[in-house]
Amino acid sequence: MAGYSKLNRRSDQRKALLRDLVTQLIIHERITTTETKAKELKRLAEKMVTLGKKGTLHARRQAAKMVRFLDAGDDKNAVQKLFEVIGPRFAERNGGYTRIYKMGPRRGDATPMAIIEFLK
Repeated sequence: MAGYSKLNRRSDQRKALLRDLVTQLIIHERITTTETKAKELKRLAEKMVTLGKKGTLHARRQAAKMVRFLDAGDDKNAVQKLFEVIGPRFAERNGGYTRIYKMGPRRGDATPMAIIEFLK
């Protein structure tokens, strides 16, 4: 048992996909994806918020390895938003930063879809 879903991709493709998803989740705070991807993304997003709560230089460097430097509005990139907005929001919380809503199947191929979002 590997402990994670391979998402039918090679490791480099899977890492790139999860990097993109976690970056978009940080920027938009709510995204729609498949249930399997949402469950894998939840594990990664929880780790990123934990780093955001720490706020140290080492935590910033660790997060920068995973989160892409895309514009998040208000003259911030995704890493800055993680440490200045999302991390402090969950300062008093000890986990469970994300929520997954299951939606119906996707119209084209009937894949189960889900919405993943940060709690308010």
